[in-house]
Amino acid sequence: MATASSLMSEEKFRCAVCLEVFTKPVTTPCGHNFCSACIYKYWDGNDICKCPLCQRTFSQRPELHVNTFVSELAAEFKTLVQIKASAADPTLPGTAAVLCDVCSEMKGNAVKSCLTCLMSFCEVHLEPHQRVATIKSHTLLDPVNNLEDRMCKVHNKITELYCRTDQACVCVLCIIIHHKTHDVVPIEEEFEVTMAKKDETIANLKKMIQSRSEKIAEIESSVDESQKEAEREKEASVQVFSDLIRSLQRNQAELVEVIEERFRATKQKADGFLTDLRMEVADLQSRSIQLEQLSQSEDHYQCVQTFQTLCSPLNKDRTNVGVHCHLSFQAVRGAVGLLKQNTDQIVEELQNEIKMKRMREHAVDLTFDPDTAHCSLIISQDGKQVEDAGTEQILPSNPKRFEVYPEVLSKEGFTAGKLYYEVQVKGQTQWIVGVVRESYERKKTISMSVEDGGWAIELHEGSYSALTSPIVKMTLKEELQKLGVFVDYDQGVVSFYDVNSKSQIHSYTGFHFTEKMYPYFYVYKNNNGTNSAPLIITPVLQTD
Repeated sequence: MATASSLMSEEKFRCAVCLEVFTKPVTTPCGHNFCSACIYKYWDGNDICKCPLCQRTFSQRPELHVNTFVSELAAEFKTLVQIKASAADPTLPGTAAVLCDVCSEMKGNAVKSCLTCLMSFCEVHLEPHQRVATIKSHTLLDPVNNLEDRMCKVHNKITELYCRTDQACVCVLCIIIHHKTHDVVPIEEEFEVTMAKKDETIANLKKMIQSRSEKIAEIESSVDESQKEAEREKEASVQVFSDLIRSLQRNQAELVEVIEERFRATKQKADGFLTDLRMEVADLQSRSIQLEQLSQSEDHYQCVQTFQTLCSPLNKDRTNVGVHCHLSFQAVRGAVGLLKQNTDQIVEELQNEIKMKRMREHAVDLTFDPDTAHCSLIISQDGKQVEDAGTEQILPSNPKRFEVYPEVLSKEGFTAGKLYYEVQVKGQTQWIVGVVRESYERKKTISMSVEDGGWAIELHEGSYSALTSPIVKMTLKEELQKLGVFVDYDQGVVSFYDVNSKSQIHSYTGFHFTEKMYPYFYVYKNNNGTNSAPLIITPVLQTD
């Protein structure tokens, strides 16, 4: 296992492109970290999108997001480096390159700063403060820059006190006016307290950095192992499919050969029959001609003798002669078709699993908004369930409230990016779920439609429909238990999924959203208990 010192080395936090400590780090699909600006600039300058470290190529430019874990760790590392630098250099912050404010030509370095004069002085110009009685009492300190920052912006006096209640530096007038009952101490006293905590704070920072560095090493190791496993799975899968393809090609060739062989045998048999039949036809035609000739003969004896010979029957019975072709291989085609169907189904399920996982990365935490809920609806205390109250309640007037239909929105609205949420509809016989724009009509009678700013699907009288114009009926294999809704605001896409089967039900595409979008829910009446189950916003489970 890596040592703590190696884990906390700057190499772990350095971008491979700019060679500086990470700024807004992002993680590529291959597991390597770079500054966001660096990796995009690198990709912009290359024809092929690939990782600068492992050279792995990506068919499409990955959509990267700031890795908050690595970002926080890099920030803490920078803090530790600064603390170490301060410990190594006894010079206090703010003393570097502080120049004398009085020198007119070549400015000398200041040796002291005066909190009363708000100026810094070199050794020559500091002399009056050491000699003149009226300014000898001024407060001097080691030279610092930006002395005006130490002045109270309200009272224009030096901030020489510290309010522990508000954790802010204050002046003497601030105590009287704004911090009268607060815990206020001289700033020197707070400095002593702060310095007493310094070592403990540094130790805690080191522990946090070590812990997170070890976690980085663990995750990177896990990514490496996952990559190896992915390569093994890919190789094994390619091998299986290659073997299957070769087997199918071989069996196809053998099957074609069997079909052709059977046909050849059938044709050979038919050719034999045809030869015999043609010979018999020729013989019978010859007899027919001879019989015609006999009718013209005056030799009675020869005519009688020849007639008996010509009329003698053929010995072969050709009534049941025929060629029966048995070339059907329906069983083989059925088996191969079933294999294709099963393979396609497995691959489709895997694709749906991957797609669902990617959508779930954009999961949002929603709650029903009581300010929008129709007076016939009841929302649970946690804001996650809504159902028909069975009667209309008296509620305060609100411009956001739906007043015609039993509708409700979520509190959360969205103006960019992607979002995904899941709704349990189990036990509901009628419902509408989707998204609407902020200006969607709430006070008048309208029908849910894209033209009116709503993108939704409906269960009504046992039939599922997409509320397009005209309405599109949908056939599902199973009754919906949980509905997933995915919205890509920037691409103008609203898609609906069966969470259990991970299959897409319907998708609205090609729209241009300009307003704030809100998740939307329509709760039909209880209908004497037949539609009593609530609509429930459920937590989105993240899969590995």
